[in-house]
Amino acid sequence: MKVRGFVWVCIACGLLLSLACAPTHTQQTGQPQPAAPTQETPATEEQGSDVSFSPQKLAVSDAQVRRLTLPAGFQVGVFARGVADARVIAVGADGTVYVSQPELGQITALWDRRGTGQAETRRVVVSGIPGVHGLAVRANKLYLAAPTRVYVADINADGSVGKPRAFINNLPAGGRHPHRTMAFGPDGLLYVSVGSDCNDCAEKNPELATILQMHADGSGRRVFARGLRNTMAFAWHPASREMWGVDQGSDNRGPNTPPEELNHIIDGGDYGWPWCYGDRQVDALTPGHPDNTNKAQFCPTTQPMVLGYQAHSSPIQLVFYTGTQFPAAYRKDAFITFHGSWNRRPAVGYKVVRIRFDAAGRPTGFEDFLTGFLTDNGSAQFGRPAGLALTRDGALLIGDDSNGVIYRVTYKG
Repeated sequence: MKVRGFVWVCIACGLLLSLACAPTHTQQTGQPQPAAPTQETPATEEQGSDVSFSPQKLAVSDAQVRRLTLPAGFQVGVFARGVADARVIAVGADGTVYVSQPELGQITALWDRRGTGQAETRRVVVSGIPGVHGLAVRANKLYLAAPTRVYVADINADGSVGKPRAFINNLPAGGRHPHRTMAFGPDGLLYVSVGSDCNDCAEKNPELATILQMHADGSGRRVFARGLRNTMAFAWHPASREMWGVDQGSDNRGPNTPPEELNHIIDGGDYGWPWCYGDRQVDALTPGHPDNTNKAQFCPTTQPMVLGYQAHSSPIQLVFYTGTQFPAAYRKDAFITFHGSWNRRPAVGYKVVRIRFDAAGRPTGFEDFLTGFLTDNGSAQFGRPAGLALTRDGALLIGDDSNGVIYRVTYKG
């Protein structure tokens, strides 16, 4: 995609603030309507900048775990400690828990064979794959995604893993967003999220800032949806079988813009990045224009977000609740990990959030589920939620890549 020059333009302060997501516990919006073509106007310096601020990292303690907050009837405990850089979590058919550790280039398997709610055995089952991040389990095989490659390995009878073999070797290089995630859809096809290699640029490689679709052997690969800056968190509603994903918005647009977007991901959909955000709003701080048009004309043709969430919260993994342990009201709702901001004061994210869906399979709002990792009025943290998975008994596993803890949430009533 060519960019015709660098034209710095932006939107007046009052408009940007009105579009921002409020950092409250719950935000609800209806289905957005098509937006009229938007005119671009000059912006202020304040709107084009973020504050560089990361809460101080604290060591986790039992007392801190006890202070974590959940809705009534839920409990949280520690499933495992010392799983450094714990990112994506996947659970095998036999209950084996697999955790990716991209900085170490390895996958650790954990077992709770006694059913105590704590892993009593662990083993590194894959090593030597730098940046390995995305995981998926299907047909007794473990799929693994690294920045430019996708691997598959046989799962043995004891839950260990055979030697991974690469079947894709040419994903676009990582750049700003090297972490790949993937999942098998209800159609049996494999979907791989490929984030952008920049903050807000016109990508030259058409597979960047997309979700790719392919067969389990890598054949038939194509762009399923585009204009998605970094939709690592995606999954399918268990009843409607529709695909939903939460995209990470661009940086350097102030503390509340743009929102993190909950999108209904459809085949062939263009979600507007880097030219548009939210409800088809023109991103006036992105230099240039799309090919053969301009931003004001292009944005109304894109897919609008369905719900927005506080900017800079950084969504990582999303799962729909399909177990039976939690109350019936939670079934077919989704959970999402918000890894937390590094460029906002006060900090936001650092929690697990529930996304409510109605009986028709439409999302109606966000609400806090597991909170308390931010302490000292937001100046410190002892956990950054990343991975998320359901166990066979319906418990929810949450991985913290900051202190290497895997948490387990259960419902006792």
